[in-house]
Amino acid sequence: MRERPSPDPEPDDWTTLDVARRLNLAVRSVQLMVDRGELDAWRTPGGHRRISRASVERWLASRQGGAARSAGTPPRSEPRRASRRILLIEDSRHYQTLVSMLLADRFPDAELHIADNGIPGLAMAGQLQPDLLIVDILLPGIDGATLITNLRSHPQFSAMKLLVITSLTEEERAPYAFALGGVPVVHKPDLVRELPPLVAQCLERAAEASPA
Repeated sequence: MRERPSPDPEPDDWTTLDVARRLNLAVRSVQLMVDRGELDAWRTPGGHRRISRASVERWLASRQGGAARSAGTPPRSEPRRASRRILLIEDSRHYQTLVSMLLADRFPDAELHIADNGIPGLAMAGQLQPDLLIVDILLPGIDGATLITNLRSHPQFSAMKLLVITSLTEEERAPYAFALGGVPVVHKPDLVRELPPLVAQCLERAAEASPA
C-alpha cells in the first residue's frame, strides 16, 4: 500500500499579502511593520517583497504576551501594575489590531483592554476605571456618542480622558456633535500618524490630574 504523500511544509517566507491575511491587517499596515523593523523582509530579484515566517511568528508570540488583551482574558501573571490603563471600544478586528500595535510600540508600559461592543465596553469602563478611553462612534449595542454622554453623567469618570476614532468624515459625524465637544477625534485613515501623539497628550494630562 502506497503511503499518502505528506502535505507541503509551510514556506520559510511569505508575501506581504500572505502576512496581511494571517494577521488580519491591511497590506499597508504590514508594510509599516517592515519599515519599523518589526518584521524581517527582503526583495526578490524581480522586486517582490518577501517576509520571514519566523519573524511573523515571533511578532505573534510577543503580542500574545504583550500589553494588549481582549475583553475577559485574564493576564497570565502581573509582576507589576502598568503605569496607565487604556480601554479601546472598537468592533473592527483590523482596527483593534492596528491600535494595539501602535500603542505597544509607543507605550509599552500601558495596559490595554479591548471591547468590541458598546454595552460590554460601558461595563468595562466602570470596572476598570481607565485613564484613557478610546472609542469608535459606530458600535453595536450603543453608539460611541451615547456611550460618552452616559459616562460624562457619572462623577467617577470625570478624570478619565476621552479620544474618538472614526471612519466618518467631519460632515458625517455632525449628528454626534452633542457628545464630541472638546474630545479629540482621529479619522481612521490618519490613525497611524495622529493616534500616538494624541494618546501621549491624554496620558500626560491623566498623570497630571492623578494624585502623586
